Amino acid sequence: MRDVIVDCAIYQDGRRTEGPEDFSDALERARAAGNAFLWIGLYEPTEEEFARVTSEFGLHPLAVEDALSAHQRPKLEIYDDSLFLVLKPLLYEERYSAVTAGELMLFVGDSFVVSVRHGEANPLSAVRARLERSPEVLKHGPTAVMYAVSDAVVDHYLEVADDLHIDLDELEAEVFAPETGSTRRTAGRIYSFKRQVLEFRRAAGPLTDPMARLAGAGVPFVHTGSRPFFRDVNDHLTRANEHVEGLDRLLSDILAAHLAQMGVRQNDDVRKISAWAAMIAVPTMIAGIYGMNFKHMPELTESWGYPAVVLIMVAIVALLYRFFKRRGWL
Repeated sequence: MRDVIVDCAIYQDGRRTEGPEDFSDALERARAAGNAFLWIGLYEPTEEEFARVTSEFGLHPLAVEDALSAHQRPKLEIYDDSLFLVLKPLLYEERYSAVTAGELMLFVGDSFVVSVRHGEANPLSAVRARLERSPEVLKHGPTAVMYAVSDAVVDHYLEVADDLHIDLDELEAEVFAPETGSTRRTAGRIYSFKRQVLEFRRAAGPLTDPMARLAGAGVPFVHTGSRPFFRDVNDHLTRANEHVEGLDRLLSDILAAHLAQMGVRQNDDVRKISAWAAMIAVPTMIAGIYGMNFKHMPELTESWGYPAVVLIMVAIVALLYRFFKRRGWL
């Protein structure tokens, strides 16, 4: 069980105390103090490992099932004894220009916070360290943890959006360059980028409703003084969503421009092929006529007949070449 526990501590008057071994005793002690709460962090627990935490904290079985199975949409569920908040932290891998989403679940109740993390994206260690340097914030109890974690996740959305914008500028320059190289590779990059944007929207879009609810009234276990802070998080989330929507629209425009460029190039290729086919057709036709082996044909018996026909072929081809060149077909 200790391998699953990332961190565990009681915070009293905003100060960290030594992590307990027995969760039930620690929770009773925190509730008895009145100004303390227990924060335990878990990483990808199994059903058996999470069973003890479930029984000690009285977590709702539906929320426990969601926390164990993961693959949840961002949401806020209100139960009798706790709140259940699902967040999807994003991780931008610069090497592959890829966005991956983890999952972070927060159980918040009377004098306790239980965080369950899935995936590599991990804002919790930095959030815990920052909160421990700000005891005046931790004095607000479990609500402070919920706000700080949400704020860290949403602020990182803005950083990921900026990274995606840089990648999009590079992709745009590649698409509109005079020579873009392989059109298949460029189209593949555009569709891959669309998938990154979609991953972003899946994480950030559904989170708007939970943040709006936390910023309003009537949510239990949330300190009334924290509403302005959740409104601030919601404002940042709105900026992130607007940013990624702008990226999505611009990406669609780039894809349309790329497809239009491919159509123009194909038309150019067809015109060139048609022009060369026309120039080849003329001497082929003349040679075919003179190769029909009829006895009575003009110039068959003349010594100048053969060079005259060849010159006529060359002249017609030259005229056609000049015509197509002036029309921009070659």
